[in-house]
Amino acid sequence: MRRNTLIPVLAVLAAFLFVQSAQAGRELFLSSGQKVYVPVYSHVYQGPKNRPYNLSALLSIRNVDSEHSITVSYVHYYNDDGELVKSFFKEPVVIPPMGTKEVYIPERDTSGGSGANFTVKWEGGAKVSTPIIQAVMIGTASTQGISFVCDGVAIEED
Repeated sequence: MRRNTLIPVLAVLAAFLFVQSAQAGRELFLSSGQKVYVPVYSHVYQGPKNRPYNLSALLSIRNVDSEHSITVSYVHYYNDDGELVKSFFKEPVVIPPMGTKEVYIPERDTSGGSGANFTVKWEGGAKVSTPIIQAVMIGTASTQGISFVCDGVAIEED
């Protein structure tokens, strides 16, 4: 008899846990601005001799707010040692609602190293949906190809 009541309780609990994990990443976050860290790899190591495999990197800043623009104050690109390699956007850049701005690092540019990163400073003026900021790395050589995405992480909140 006890077993018959325990099974439905466990089923409800399991269903609740699955629904909660399915909702992860779907929460709506609002902010008036952030500084975001985005890991980037200008190369990865491969094979028994750990040879560098060069990758291009595309930083994508996507304004997912359907009503408000955001302003990107700067995008900085740093190398393995934390030294600033390059700054993008001499003037602040406005990204309209549902718009995207990109920064591209070519495959032959290995100045960042395997521990390269971007920092992105954006502002919304008011509370807006936080943008999706990602780096997409792609590399191809003869018949081989590799691609992967790294998500940005907010490290400062306005």
